[in-house]
Amino acid sequence: MWVKFGGHPCWKVQKALDEQGIPYEVVPGPIRRGQRDDLERLSGQRMYPVIEFDDGRVYREQAKDMAARIEAGTLDAAPVAQAQGANI
Repeated sequence: MWVKFGGHPCWKVQKALDEQGIPYEVVPGPIRRGQRDDLERLSGQRMYPVIEFDDGRVYREQAKDMAARIEAGTLDAAPVAQAQGANI
């Protein structure tokens, strides 16, 4: 687990989840984009952060947009896709 500073995209989303009291599990993945094959199968792209819901739906936007949606209490209405591969 890497130290995250206030401007890091994953940290913005984690902070919003924490502030809203939404439980989550951090699943570390590869740092290098070229090694994120599993993430691409899951979300359709190689960028973090990604939220995978318990029912297999996957949510990915820019971190600031994800954090804003979480803070607004509309995470359940997020545009999602079905996971297409193994969980990471």
